[in-house]
Amino acid sequence: MVTYVEAGKIAKRAPGVIPLHNETGFSGMRKAGNLTAKALDMLTDHVRPGVTTGMLDQLAFDFGQEHGGVPATLFYRGYRHSICTSINHVVCHGIPGDKVLREGDIVNIDLTYIVDGWHGDSSRMYGVGEISRKAERLIDITYESLKRGIEAAIPGNTTGDIGAAIQSYAESERTSVVRDFVGHGLGQLFHDEPNIMHFGTPGSGPELKPGMIFTIEPMINLGRPHVKILNDGWTAVTRDRTLSAQCEHSLGITETGNEIFTLSPGDIFNPLRAK
Repeated sequence: MVTYVEAGKIAKRAPGVIPLHNETGFSGMRKAGNLTAKALDMLTDHVRPGVTTGMLDQLAFDFGQEHGGVPATLFYRGYRHSICTSINHVVCHGIPGDKVLREGDIVNIDLTYIVDGWHGDSSRMYGVGEISRKAERLIDITYESLKRGIEAAIPGNTTGDIGAAIQSYAESERTSVVRDFVGHGLGQLFHDEPNIMHFGTPGSGPELKPGMIFTIEPMINLGRPHVKILNDGWTAVTRDRTLSAQCEHSLGITETGNEIFTLSPGDIFNPLRAK
């Protein structure tokens, strides 16, 4: 059973209760999403061979400090970093540190800033120097999967329509969709209702209504969809060690379609090769 409630009337996350935001919420999300997108643009020039993921983490923290954004992951459930850096076969939640980026790596950087209480959540894929054709193809498929999911995110459709659009495309390209992680509602909460699966059946799940705000963040593997969590409790990797890619936007459902809050101000939507 799903219930839709004005966002201001929900004190905390409640299972099955989907908040509907007004213009105040959309305005807050625009500001938070724009800052996150600016930071991801900024990082493009720094993703290169020889750079450590810890340095990228520090750059994201410093950028937030300079522009009024607090990294939402910092101390979230014990996590101690501003970004997640997921390299090659790491599906998500890779932990920054002394790891040095190498020529040919692909890396997902996932960043969420809190600005005036609102969460701007986004991630992008970056190529380190010259990358292989199969890695480039995987990134292209992942971005196209996100695009198709966003196109399905319109009022009157359902969450299942989003997942089905992503799954049908990704699998037609002989890749697989990770089932273990999903998109999520957000706003003044980091993780809220509804969950957005990246696979599914058309017409299933909650109906999309104006005012809903959530992420779409498909994770696409070159091999099988199965993942495992490493002993650090965070890092998820492909079980078959094949490459994985992810991309993410935050968006809100409008009366006529949707509004993406985390579009790149520099129009660097798919930085396949960071110089």
